[in-house]
Amino acid sequence: MSVESSESVESSESSESVESVESSESRESSDQVDVRGPRFAAWLTTAVLLGVLAISAFDTTAAAVLLAAQAAVFAIGALRGPRRHPYGLLYAAFVAPRLGPVTEREPAAPLRFAQLVGFVFALAGVLGFGTGLVGLGLVATALALAAAFLNAAFGICLGCQIYPLATRLRAGLGT
Repeated sequence: MSVESSESVESSESSESVESVESSESRESSDQVDVRGPRFAAWLTTAVLLGVLAISAFDTTAAAVLLAAQAAVFAIGALRGPRRHPYGLLYAAFVAPRLGPVTEREPAAPLRFAQLVGFVFALAGVLGFGTGLVGLGLVATALALAAAFLNAAFGICLGCQIYPLATRLRAGLGT
């Protein structure tokens, strides 16, 4: 192999390595989100869940419908992530442009898991309100509300705290 072709191969390998690192870095940054977005979403979720509990005192069917809408929001967040979550889109369009630059980020995967947990509780609440098991609806909604409020007010994401355990269990089960 000539010196010129050897340098060309090295240059090609070097540029592929740089592209790989850059791609890896962009993936890492895309897997991180501004911590203020999920907290904004948690405040909206808190308001919706408070509304569900208030409405349930008068009409459990209406409470089930509103909670089903919130369950759909949780499902979208779990499947598509915080950036494409309906509340995340509102945050990006209307709130983030009015704030200073991002100073703190958090990984998206635990947030997606937290949305899945919220979905499970909301689904249990919908089933409770929808089938006449009002106690189940109230308890499931109240638990989801407590978790949303902890995240909104104090930045404590319960689903995110459970995420490492869930990933270890999943790895242990081999799925």
